[in-house]
Parts: sequence; structure tokens; C-alpha cells
Amino acid sequence: MPSVQDSNTEASVAPDTPSHLLLAFLQSQSQNTLTRLYQRPSSCLSIFRLLGPLERQIVMNLLWLESAIPASTMAAWVSHEVRKSYENSLSILSRLHVLPQSTVKLALNPTFKTSLRHAIVGGGSSGSFGVPATRDEKHSPPSIEVLDSYALERWETILHYMVSSGTATRPSQGVLFLLQRSGLMASVHGGSLQITSLGFQFLLHSPHAQLWELLLQYLHMAEERQMDLVEVLSFLFMLSTMELGREYSVEHLSPTQTAMLEDLRDYGIIWQRRATSKRFCPTRLATTLTSSSPPLPAAGGVSAGAQNRGFIILETNYRLYAYTDNPLQTAVLNLFVTLKSRYPNLVVGAITRESVKKALANGITADQIISYLTTHAHPQMRKNKPLLPVTVQDQIRLWELEKNRMKSQEGYLYTAFASQADYEYVLNYAKQLGVVLWESSARRCFFGTLEGHPNIRGFIERRTAGNA
Repeated sequence: MPSVQDSNTEASVAPDTPSHLLLAFLQSQSQNTLTRLYQRPSSCLSIFRLLGPLERQIVMNLLWLESAIPASTMAAWVSHEVRKSYENSLSILSRLHVLPQSTVKLALNPTFKTSLRHAIVGGGSSGSFGVPATRDEKHSPPSIEVLDSYALERWETILHYMVSSGTATRPSQGVLFLLQRSGLMASVHGGSLQITSLGFQFLLHSPHAQLWELLLQYLHMAEERQMDLVEVLSFLFMLSTMELGREYSVEHLSPTQTAMLEDLRDYGIIWQRRATSKRFCPTRLATTLTSSSPPLPAAGGVSAGAQNRGFIILETNYRLYAYTDNPLQTAVLNLFVTLKSRYPNLVVGAITRESVKKALANGITADQIISYLTTHAHPQMRKNKPLLPVTVQDQIRLWELEKNRMKSQEGYLYTAFASQADYEYVLNYAKQLGVVLWESSARRCFFGTLEGHPNIRGFIERRTAGNA
């Protein structure tokens, strides 16, 4: 008899929480929406890939059963050590409507079960995994190297624009709108776009997580653009199951999916020879959407390179050496480092009060700066304990406290009262309204909020008129 074992020792760290960003979004959808989505084998296979190891094992244990089994029978397969993880997994599958809400018997959603079976053994609708295009006699399909280069160029254009505060090559208008809506960039005083604290945190993530953060915002915007959410999700899942380097026909796509082609080109997810072309190629960004493979293996990007090897050395005198020739990594450092020298494979700079204040003014926090330096520390630095010099960490945090110790707030100063009694009478009224920000009894004055001014002014005028 099969047993259910937790192959992920961290499953209990975040109970009842799906491991992938998209799963949380799917759990918020209606049963009708998910049932429509589960009609496509490619969608079911992609969702199965996104599930945690324990959820996948539960699905596979039930997939080939023709009838429901008692929940107690399944529970008997579970060892005591992973009971809580098992219950959390059942909860996740239930919210995805893969399993029923019933606690008595367990069976997979019939639509999901049929489609996943078709995905594994073949069958079902022929276009679920894309329709390969006929051979083009004039042009050969692009090589995988060309597709990787194209995807990297498009993706790094987006990241470069974020870290350059809008001075680098502008992405398409659709990408700019997405960056604003997702809160990664914001317009400062109606001027150019600037990276936000959320945007800097975005740069710390892997390319895979970055891509899904943008795509999730794209999904949230789908209904506003009168796009069928199921068609949007189905197309993304279809792309994730396609073969890298193969051309596919656009003629079998729905109107919603055809409209998506322009957006996906801008993100580097698909390649087309021309905007009007009747064929397209998924890039590695597309084919790795639901897998653990890196989406940009050749990238020297902010996160991709750092995961393989760190490149930053930070000294106790605040001097920083970055062993990189990647423009994007250099641009990120420029957000909080005063760069002094650049060599073919080395950038030299220093963390200064002015450079940190500039970063803080852009919404970047001290913890984010320290996290970036830690994540991208050179292997030589990792021999140190602690990894980063404590003096530098403390000073960065002190500079942040220095910025935050004074807060400005607009309002009105009330002064020149005729008597102490008048002052206290008006002050007590303002306190009852909860609009007093500061007071000084010795000077007979207090400071009130903008919102409270009309009421306080009216109160003073009525009191003055009554005493006249």
C-alpha cells in the first residue's frame, strides 16, 4: 500500500501556504473559472508541476482510481510525523478545487483527473499543447541561441530601465504601465518614473520569481482589459509545455490569446519574425514558466549571476569592490554606492552617507541594501563571520534612523490667544476632535492637522462672536 511521506522538510514552515505565487492567485478564483481551466490538459499538467511534492504525491495516489476512497483510508497511509503537512496539502488542493470540500471521501475533480490523464498518456484536444507550424520554405526557425539572446535583451531592457530611473532605453508602453501598476516604479512629482522600495526588493528575486510577479499583475489587469482570464492562463500554461526552438501556429489561438502576443513579445516570452507573422517561437522564459530550470541560463543579470557566484567584496572602511562587467549589476550598485573607478572586470566604489541617503530617498530601505550585499557577497567574503562588517551594517541603519527621526506634516499653528482660558478652551476642543499634533502650554500655542482646521476655525469664530 502506498504511503504519503513529506519529501519537503520545509513544508511545515509555512503551513497552509502554497509554494508558488500563482497557486495563491488560483485559489482566489471561482470553482467555475477553475473548472473551465481544467478542461485543458496543458493547464492541468502545468498546475501539477507547480504543486509541492506532497500535493503531487496525493494527486498521483488518486489519479488512477475510478471511485472515491474514504478519507480515513488515505489518512492511514500518512505517518504521524507529516500529519500536519498532509492536512495542509489537502487544504491547498481543496481550495484549488482539485479535491472536494468533503472530509468523508476523497476523489479528484473529474475534469482535472481526465485532463491530467490525457496530458500523461496522450489524448484529448490536439491543440492543448500548441499546434506546430508548417515548415517555412523561406526562413529557418531561430536557433536556441538566438531565442536566448532575444529573451535576455528584452528582459534586461526592463531591469535596466528600472535601475536607471527612467533614463535607459524605454520598454514598450504596456511594460511601463505594468511596472507602475505593480508598484515597482512610481512617478515622482508627475515627472519621470523612479524605482520604488518594492522595485528594489523585486531586483533581489530570481528571474523566475520576477517574471511571475509581473505576470500576476498582468493577470489582475486581464479583466480590466476585457480579456478572458481562463484564456490568458491557458495560453501561459500552453507556452510552458511547448518545445524550445520549435515554431507554432497562431491560427489556432483564441482572440484573447492572439491579443496577448504583443505583450508577451515585449516581455521576451515569445519571439516572432514580424508582428504580423502567423507563427511564433516560445523562448526559454516561456518554456520554464512552470519548471525549476533557470529561465535565462546565459544571463549575467542581477539575480541569475549572483546565485551561481557572488561578486561583491565590502571592507570595514566602506570601500566596495564588485567583480563584474555586467552593466545591469553596476547600475543596481549605483543606486546606493558612490562609484569611483571602472575596469574591464571590476568596479570600485564606496558606501557613503550621501549614496545611502539617495537610496533612502528613492524608498530603498537599509535592510534591503544589507540584504543585497549579503546575497551577492563574493565567495571570499563568505569565510567571514559575520559575513558583512558589523560596523558597515550598523552605519547604514544609523543613516536610515537619521532620515526617519524627523517627520514633516502639514497643518496650522494656533497662537496669540487672549488668555490662558481661551487657549485651553480651544485646545480641549481640538483634542476632542483628535487633531492636535503638538502643543505648548507655556507659549499658549498648538499645532493642528489640515483636516481639523475648518472645525477649529469655526469654533474660534463662534466663540469670538459670542463674546462680542
